[in-house]
Amino acid sequence: MDSVTNYRYQHTMVFTYYPDTSFLEYLVTPDGAEHSYGPDLMAMLNDGKVFVVNSRRRNGLILFKRYHAEFAGPGAAVGGDYDRDCVGALAIGSLSLLTPETHDERQKSYLIRRQWIRLIKQITENPIATQRVQKILDQFEQYFPPELVSRLPDEAFAHLVGVLPQTAAIVRRLGSHVDSKYNY
Repeated sequence: MDSVTNYRYQHTMVFTYYPDTSFLEYLVTPDGAEHSYGPDLMAMLNDGKVFVVNSRRRNGLILFKRYHAEFAGPGAAVGGDYDRDCVGALAIGSLSLLTPETHDERQKSYLIRRQWIRLIKQITENPIATQRVQKILDQFEQYFPPELVSRLPDEAFAHLVGVLPQTAAIVRRLGSHVDSKYNY
């Protein structure tokens, strides 16, 4: 009898604390309109061609992989073999993708993509989940308008820094005061 109760409890915990991540199916730009690239964006990323996020605009892509997300900011390469495992993408700002015209432009864009990955890696090395969320929020608010960042889904930030979406929601609601209330 106890094992049956324990099994039900575990199943409920998983259902309660690991929500359905089907939010990728209805991603829209923060202004409420669908991507200008629409479903073509995923086709472009999975096609094998390399693009560069326009470095003259404040824009970028959150690229959702199976178990995490990566941010490709201005100047970063996207697509090619690097993003064939993408399951979703969220455009931030007015997304503009360019095609690198020379080998040097392509190499530079790969180096910039690596820098963006290193920035996120530095944030995720913090063992305290709430501090990771606060740091990624601070980074995004430094670069993008705060009203745009406030409209991005909690799931996007959670996937970027390896926390549950509920943790991201709590930090966004309570701000920098979260560590004094939830010290874990």
